[in-house]
Amino acid sequence: MRIDAEALLFDNDGTLVSSLESVRRCWTRWAEEHGIAAEDFARVELHGRPAVDIIAELLPADRIPGALARIERLEVEDVPGGVELLPGTKELLASLPAGRWAVVTSATRPLAEARLREAGIDAPVVIAADDITRGKPDPEPYLLAAARLGVAPERCVVFEDAPAGLAAGRAAGMRTVALATTHHREDLVADVVVADLSQVSAQVTAGGVEIGVTV
Repeated sequence: MRIDAEALLFDNDGTLVSSLESVRRCWTRWAEEHGIAAEDFARVELHGRPAVDIIAELLPADRIPGALARIERLEVEDVPGGVELLPGTKELLASLPAGRWAVVTSATRPLAEARLREAGIDAPVVIAADDITRGKPDPEPYLLAAARLGVAPERCVVFEDAPAGLAAGRAAGMRTVALATTHHREDLVADVVVADLSQVSAQVTAGGVEIGVTV
């Protein structure tokens, strides 16, 4: 399968890297510290959403700022040794010119940059939770990334592992490639679903990037 595009927009955790165990470890500790019942915590979707949205489902508004600062600190401190590149990431990113790709993450900028640095990824553009007012599944993060790269949304392809992120990409009018790294394939709605980025290749052309997908 071939997709012609001008820019590739990547979610980070679950797409380029894996820090799933770190996320579970930190959020479980955070929930215990804040006295959140296990059954209430279990009902909340953690992956692919801004921390402030998660916290808002669990705590009253006046406690959100302190709780947000705490989870960010826990996750940043847990980054060393808690992040690993997923298959195909290094090879695919190395084939892309700087002006043709961006990272679009629900993490705050300090956490996003810490994870990318730990994984050895030098992203030309990073859209983090600090840059937006509405997080995934709203299209704002991906639309902002396209604007920063100077590319029309319909000429962008989104790579995501989470349903919320895929919904954001579709709402932005972009084509989507889902990675079945953290969710079952049947839960992922996208133009194409792959196991990971090892099934994706890119060739720079005069008009942009030709993406090859092996399914």
